[in-house]
Amino acid sequence: MVKARTQFVCQQCGSTSPRWMGRCPDCGEWNSMVETIVESKERSPLSYAVPRSKPQRLSEVADDGLERVQLPMPEFSRVLGGGIVPGSLVLVGGDPGIGKSTLLLQVSALMAETIGKVLYVSGEESVRQMKMRAQRLGLTTDQLYLLMETNLNIIVEHIQELVPKMVVVDSIQTVYLDELKSTAGSISQVRQCASRLMQVAKGEGIPIFLVGHVTKAGAIAGPKVLEHIVDTVLYLEGDRFHAYRLLRSVKNRFGATSEVGVFEMGSQGLIEVANPSEAFLAERLPNAAGSTIAVTLEGTRPLLVEIQALASTTSFGLPRRTANGVDFNRLLLLVAVLNKRVGVRLFDQDVFVNVVGGLKINEPAADLAVATAIASSFRNTPVAADLAIVGEIGLSGELRAVGQLSKRLNEAAKLGFKRCLVPRSFRRQEIASDGIEVIGVRSLKEALQVALIEQ
Repeated sequence: MVKARTQFVCQQCGSTSPRWMGRCPDCGEWNSMVETIVESKERSPLSYAVPRSKPQRLSEVADDGLERVQLPMPEFSRVLGGGIVPGSLVLVGGDPGIGKSTLLLQVSALMAETIGKVLYVSGEESVRQMKMRAQRLGLTTDQLYLLMETNLNIIVEHIQELVPKMVVVDSIQTVYLDELKSTAGSISQVRQCASRLMQVAKGEGIPIFLVGHVTKAGAIAGPKVLEHIVDTVLYLEGDRFHAYRLLRSVKNRFGATSEVGVFEMGSQGLIEVANPSEAFLAERLPNAAGSTIAVTLEGTRPLLVEIQALASTTSFGLPRRTANGVDFNRLLLLVAVLNKRVGVRLFDQDVFVNVVGGLKINEPAADLAVATAIASSFRNTPVAADLAIVGEIGLSGELRAVGQLSKRLNEAAKLGFKRCLVPRSFRRQEIASDGIEVIGVRSLKEALQVALIEQ
């Protein structure tokens, strides 16, 4: 087979070079030269897997084969948008040891029992090691095929011979193409291997799951085009010292983004958490100073989480600000608003904020709960145990409306909360909630007067 010729192309200005250079000679950008295929004199066997394309009218496109494959794992199906779409390419990323391979092996076994043959390809574990993991998880099925291979051309041959209903490649950074001289895991290898697998998925109608390594910053390793090629990007998040794992969708062409599935890591693998809000509040200590309940929204699912704060007199000249589960810059903003607009003097206080359960909250609707927890700890005054809090705080100390308030209130009512503190700007006719009192407040100062129980 004739090797493909490659050259290095600057990703900023398009300048080319026959060898790698640290700095582009034309635009001066550092580390922008990426190895790229120039030409290939021989057609790849994969090119025959995709039929010759031709334009079709929208009304002429057949509807058959568009049904999602329902998986007997509701949390996983929720994140995918309701099930696995035939011919989709899904990328799953996460920190080492977080449970990516465990989750996909469980999904593969369930799919094998449900729809038929599933091929699990690993470039990091031997077949015996995968067998040991399956035995530990209690997985037994004759329709799950295991393969230890890193050559993508051989993997594709096995796919065409076996014709499975689903394929898992663990991981995309370990497979390689013979046509490229670069090593496995390089930018060109990852990009071209993902493109080839996309052709197989679309041409054969086989859903393919790819496991992706992550960098120190938490992003998926490899070129950014990898996330553009795939249909869905999932991140498995969580602290390895906590039992809970969150499967979050950051891109989904077939469903809503930011959907979250909650799992608990146990001896039998990842177990679904049917009621995440109840699980996050299981160890809550009522009437404790510095503890509040926030009603946050992850995708389309409302979650109730406990936010803890601690304000302690500092022993140093510069007080510390520590955020675990909330954005650090958002914490600095809330501390400044409390100091300037409410008169909570925190200039000599170390402030620590923690979201219980390892959940990471990014939406501003948790601002009011965080600020209330900080004020509660500073004044050593508890918050009412039956009060849930939701609201965004502006720089003037005003409270701004949040979206899908009715869903949040219904979730709080299900868990036994009698009152909920919300911004006054909500429209009462848009709220359909029973069994919970809605308290509307206009500013942060007014909210603290209602939330804190004066001794």
